[in-house]
Amino acid sequence: MVVTAWNNGRHNESGSGYGIKISVADRDQHFQKNWKTILLRIDDQKKEIKINTNKKSFWGNTCRELIHKQIGLWFRQTKMAPWPKGTPPSLKLIHVSNNHFMLKTIVQQGTAQGGCRKG
Repeated sequence: MVVTAWNNGRHNESGSGYGIKISVADRDQHFQKNWKTILLRIDDQKKEIKINTNKKSFWGNTCRELIHKQIGLWFRQTKMAPWPKGTPPSLKLIHVSNNHFMLKTIVQQGTAQGGCRKG
């Protein structure tokens, strides 16, 4: 599923205040209300992080963010953040199994994927 990077407006270097926003349809299809948390692996990192989903804001119609400092640190380390106002990056959230998910970057068309450059 495609998700959108989210920030509370502060773009802290510490990574706090960052997360990802999920559509209502994707939330309802891939998440279960009886889960208190999900486990998220960010890109190729080995350790999963635990994110709280047992909150009214996640199950409401307006917020739906998964928030964690490690997401923000990853955004900043990979130079995805800070982003210009109104243009957060899109990402790929993969439902691996049960309450396990993986977050990946979306390769933009025209982005080099290794190999040799001509010229």
